[in-house]
Amino acid sequence: MLNRVWLGFFLISMAAVVIRLLQGELAVLSQTVEALFASAKLAAEIAIGLVGVLALWMGLMRIGERAGMVAWLARITEPLLSKLMPEIPRGHPAYGSVTMNLTANLLGLDNAATPLGLKAMHDLQSVNPSAAVASNAQILFLVLNTSSVTLVPVTVFLFRAQQGAVAPADVFLPILLATTSSSLVGLLAVAWVQRLPLLNTLVLGYGAVLFAGLGALVWYLMGLGSDAIGDFSTNLGNGVLLALVFAFVLLAALKRVAIYDEFVDGAKEGFAQAVALIPYLLAMLLAIGLLRASGALDVVLGLLATMVQALGLDGRFIDAMPTALMKPFSGSGARAMMLETMNHFGVDSFAGRLAAVVQGSTETTFYVLAVYFGAVGIRYSRHAVPCALLADLSGILTAIGVCYWFYG
Repeated sequence: MLNRVWLGFFLISMAAVVIRLLQGELAVLSQTVEALFASAKLAAEIAIGLVGVLALWMGLMRIGERAGMVAWLARITEPLLSKLMPEIPRGHPAYGSVTMNLTANLLGLDNAATPLGLKAMHDLQSVNPSAAVASNAQILFLVLNTSSVTLVPVTVFLFRAQQGAVAPADVFLPILLATTSSSLVGLLAVAWVQRLPLLNTLVLGYGAVLFAGLGALVWYLMGLGSDAIGDFSTNLGNGVLLALVFAFVLLAALKRVAIYDEFVDGAKEGFAQAVALIPYLLAMLLAIGLLRASGALDVVLGLLATMVQALGLDGRFIDAMPTALMKPFSGSGARAMMLETMNHFGVDSFAGRLAAVVQGSTETTFYVLAVYFGAVGIRYSRHAVPCALLADLSGILTAIGVCYWFYG
């Protein structure tokens, strides 16, 4: 699948370049060549930026494992995850690392979520019967990461505040609905392909508890002011993070674990992982960079606008589609598109709000795919890409629907 996706990106980019050349736009040559070298630079910068964070969290996770804290957290979610990932043996460390990653995503702790996710992928790879082919558990884990529910997307609030929004957090509920939709569709898509037993008393019970907890928290947050929502989310995330770090170290010390030595050993693994990611990041960023520089995304947007007009539909959502089209491919690109839409149409306009909701609705699918699968050497992704893109589509469509509902 990855080979076909990569080839498809190149063929589309090549076609777009040829079309622009036939139209006399010779500047496309320099733009695409510049994109080649910019992609190489960006891949190295991202990997270098991950070195410290990966080393930090791999070291802390090693201490948490030795302290038994990760295993304790795993016992809470293992009954559910064992139904969704039946090939993972009960008591396996993967349950703990998967739980840690999903919790970090839920709390919006981006700096912690990625290294914890890489740790989870390595743990899942340890029971993968085919080293180069994604296992069912790895595919489910990746799809949940590309579409995972983020309780409060603080970064989107900050960008809206910087752009002068009257109530920066008024997109909170639309984003939560959109990202919940993408997560559910992603889970259902993987469950359908893998024949997972979702209509199970245990699974439904966990789902009821989760949605009840989310509902209660949403009810509480809706009673707060815009600034208070952002403050509450930031404090909650940071508080949970620090509590885990201190608990790891203290419990390990009480068990007479050599905490310094364990941290250093774990940090070494994190450093090696960051370096190993560079080729996989470069491959995906190169294809995405060509897609952007060639103008192929602009062509798709133009075709979409023409179709909407021909059908006589309300086309206001088109103005926010650059963010939606860029989101699966590039997080920084989607962020730039969102800011440009806010600046051009107004941060509190329909298009400005929709761009913000789309930005918070899903993760950057192909980046996550390149980083997570690349970290463990997966080359054959099987049904991971279509399931993840289906979740993305659900998040975008839900974002459009709820924005028409909330903002007319």
